[in-house]
Amino acid sequence: MGDTVTVRLSARLKDELERLARDEKTSKSDIIRDAVARHLAVRRFRALRASVLPFAEAQGILTDEDVLKALS
Repeated sequence: MGDTVTVRLSARLKDELERLARDEKTSKSDIIRDAVARHLAVRRFRALRASVLPFAEAQGILTDEDVLKALS
């Protein structure tokens, strides 16, 4: 399965998590795993974007629209 990690939540977050798990008929662990995976993916994306930004700017790619034009 995997390692166990203990996370402390405020009462409000705990209540929301329990409500969401019940409403979606899933486990709290599944929701937390998904949230952590998404958070880490966003962090990796931002780091990658920051590392290539100087190269893109040197090519005149400054906006998301520029990226789309370059890929079209």
